[in-house]
Amino acid sequence: MKHPFDLQAHLDEIYACYPEASRQPVIGITGNYDDLTSKLGQGYYKSVVAAGGVPLIIPPIADKDTIINTLSRIDGLLLSGGADHNPLWAGEDPSPKLGGINAERDLPELLITRLAYNRQMPILGICRGIQTMALAFGGKVRQDISDIAGMKHSQDADRSEPTHRVTLERNSILHQIYQKEQLAVNSFHHQAVEESGSKFRIVARAADGIVEAMESTEYKSMLGVQWHPECLEDGLPLFQWLVREAQSYRQAHLLHDRVLTLDTHCDTPMFFPQGIHFDQRDSKILVDLQKMTEGRQDATIMVAYLPQPKADESFTSKVAFDVKGPRDYADLIFNKIEEIVDQNRQYISIARTTNDLWINKHRGLKSIMLGIENGLAIEGKLENLQHFADRGIVYMTLCHNGDNDICDSASRSVNTQGGVSAFGEQVIREMNRLGILVDMSHAGEKSFYDALDISTQPIVCSHSSSRALCDHPRNLTDDQMRALAAKGGVAQTTIYNGFLRTDGMATILDVIAHLEHAIQVMGIDHVGLGTDFDGDGGVPGLADSSELINFTRQLLARRYSEQDIQKIWGGNFMRVMAIAQDKKQ
Repeated sequence: MKHPFDLQAHLDEIYACYPEASRQPVIGITGNYDDLTSKLGQGYYKSVVAAGGVPLIIPPIADKDTIINTLSRIDGLLLSGGADHNPLWAGEDPSPKLGGINAERDLPELLITRLAYNRQMPILGICRGIQTMALAFGGKVRQDISDIAGMKHSQDADRSEPTHRVTLERNSILHQIYQKEQLAVNSFHHQAVEESGSKFRIVARAADGIVEAMESTEYKSMLGVQWHPECLEDGLPLFQWLVREAQSYRQAHLLHDRVLTLDTHCDTPMFFPQGIHFDQRDSKILVDLQKMTEGRQDATIMVAYLPQPKADESFTSKVAFDVKGPRDYADLIFNKIEEIVDQNRQYISIARTTNDLWINKHRGLKSIMLGIENGLAIEGKLENLQHFADRGIVYMTLCHNGDNDICDSASRSVNTQGGVSAFGEQVIREMNRLGILVDMSHAGEKSFYDALDISTQPIVCSHSSSRALCDHPRNLTDDQMRALAAKGGVAQTTIYNGFLRTDGMATILDVIAHLEHAIQVMGIDHVGLGTDFDGDGGVPGLADSSELINFTRQLLARRYSEQDIQKIWGGNFMRVMAIAQDKKQ
């Protein structure tokens, strides 16, 4: 029998199971601060252990390197309770009834909350923690709630004793966890969330209207409660929720270490005239180096988008830069991309082949590939295709909104060419010869089928969703999808709201629905993701590159295999790209 004070017996027990032990998710818990000491109530860390996680106490330190390194080593964040927040963080003057504040905690916890949010990390806020979440994202905390009639919110009873009930919203995480509409909770606080801010919605209130819980409005794993579940007999399910979400988060990160994640269409160069900072987290753009890192995105295809002028317009009048014409404009965009890459060469590189993509990943570099959106760029000259092939483009979208000299568009078309023009047929054959993928996103149906007949190699739709789910001419019909798959091509689901839903706001769930419809129609070998970020793409849950890890978590939750996830995350597109490049002459 193992003696309680026999150290070797305890070590032997650990070593006996060590080879089979799996890594449990690490939950960082913000520590309280008092009397020159960082400390934590035992209920927090014991509840994390009981839920299957590993607790790690985070001291209140605002040092940026400490916070960033801490976040890289944890899988979930628990914001613990404690003293009041300084109202100056919300731009308010202190109320006479304000309690004791904790200057050591405010800034570190607000910073780590914002940075964890940017990384899509699961967060559970308890008491002060829910208030931290609100303050971090533009919400408001009521400094004192003692003047609200009807209930006492600072109980004299033991912390393990529930003293009032809260009502849960039926379609909330809390309702899913507890499967009930009311929950008995404890209460010892005199502050509460007054306004949740846009990133959260209120999902539980006390009888007197005090906010008792809120959760993310953006399909993130973020939940805050006003009570102290670590002290209650039925509090464990909340910690189990956090640990499950942290396990999913960790699983997705480990998968991203192995698979290569490629977004096949973004329009970030459209924002170059605004003086973007690609090396920073720039609020003007949805794709930058910081967001790609946070979302664990390896690569993106950045396009030179050329707006199609109307009959009475000139191209130069529609672009911000002073250029001679479409070819000059595309060259200017590619020059600027190359400048950005050169300035950040320790983090990012241009890729032109699938081998380049994998080599960059193994070197720890992000990749940018080049594409053209609108064949207007070649100015009606086949020799310009050779010019852009030499620059390294991997695909050209034959048209955009409006017909051009190559083919008719799905949008604003007047059936100028009756499909693909005679010149357009030459363009497709030359693209085949040069190993440039033919992209038929934006093309009308007749143009699409003409291109399938003309091309000797598989074609792609770099950012197109399903018309069966959203009746928009830019989307592909099921017949188009089947024809595309039969010729070996791929259709990359896009996340432009108007191509996902005909009414209301689309979300990440709509993106998954379109993807799964495409899989059902075409098969797993012919699908992928082309976000259209910075071209009005982005929905709650997939709002920018930092949120792409959420896409993987959705796939894992639906039990897709690692092999299939790699196919979806660019493997299919890379296969077609390799075919085109291998057959070039």
